[in-house]
Amino acid sequence: MTTRDVVFPAGRHALYERHRYSPAIRSNGFLFVSGQVGSREDGSPEPDLQAQVRLAFSNLNAILEAAGCTFDDVVDVTVFMVDPDSRFEQIWQVVPEYWGVAPYPSLTAVGVTWLSGFDFEIKVVAKLPETA
Repeated sequence: MTTRDVVFPAGRHALYERHRYSPAIRSNGFLFVSGQVGSREDGSPEPDLQAQVRLAFSNLNAILEAAGCTFDDVVDVTVFMVDPDSRFEQIWQVVPEYWGVAPYPSLTAVGVTWLSGFDFEIKVVAKLPETA
């Protein structure tokens, strides 16, 4: 078995150790980022929905940065939302702050009933920068 090429952002290592997953894996020119939520430093959910979405993007961007990427390198996005019928518009008011300009990445949005106390989660696949 080959060793996984794991990317860790600054901080938050205990969160990944406790739950036994890698924040992101480099493979074949791509970065596969685990779902990111709007967790505070102590691991608890940010209670305000829009602040929680911003914090999820901040956590995502920390991983992208650690791999030498930005959101512009993202090619595929999956978002999970608890109760999207009542929360989608609030969430999508925040997304353009991070999304950039067209052309946008592909997107799959999934309504769920449980995210371990969170209301929003985002996972992405990004194209890694070409190495010289």
